Amino acid sequence: MSGAPTREVAQRVFAREFSDGSDTFKESDEERAPVYLLLPTGARANRIFFVGTLTETEDVGSDSEYWQGRVVDPTGTFYVYAGQYQPEAASALREIEPPEYVAVAGKPRTYETDDGDTNVAVRPESITVVDAATRDRWVVETAERTIERIQAFEDETNEYARMAENRYDLPLENYRREAVSALESLEEDDEVAAESD
Repeated sequence: MSGAPTREVAQRVFAREFSDGSDTFKESDEERAPVYLLLPTGARANRIFFVGTLTETEDVGSDSEYWQGRVVDPTGTFYVYAGQYQPEAASALREIEPPEYVAVAGKPRTYETDDGDTNVAVRPESITVVDAATRDRWVVETAERTIERIQAFEDETNEYARMAENRYDLPLENYRREAVSALESLEEDDEVAAESD
């Protein structure tokens, strides 16, 4: 076993749940210990993976390029920010013409607003244009992962679920409903596509 750090598995999470997550933590005092976002369904996320429609991009930097992108999934919006330290992602946001389906892997970042709220955004590691079938597959897999997290929530040994229970006052039923409605949105898309053929 080498001493090289291994990358964390990227959690598949819908925008609604991701946006509701505001609590971050480290599991060690080491300077370079990973920072995790605590998901309301009782899992930790150092990296996330999502697919949605890139609806807009904008260079919001003042001194140098700093790109903001809005990516919409069936449950809400992810905000991604990429600058000089994420050159590939910044380049993708500069070059992709919205609207376009994109797959994004990145790290959650929280920041406090002027009125004291905590917002969460994504620092993308990669942004790739994908097709509708890839987006649909991601929705199905993410709905499955979400339901699995909800089912595992009641397990008394699930330490992240206990943390989420203490830190968020959010009904899990919201995320079950979002997962079901995301799946239903795919069926509606299929019906519209069938009618237009």
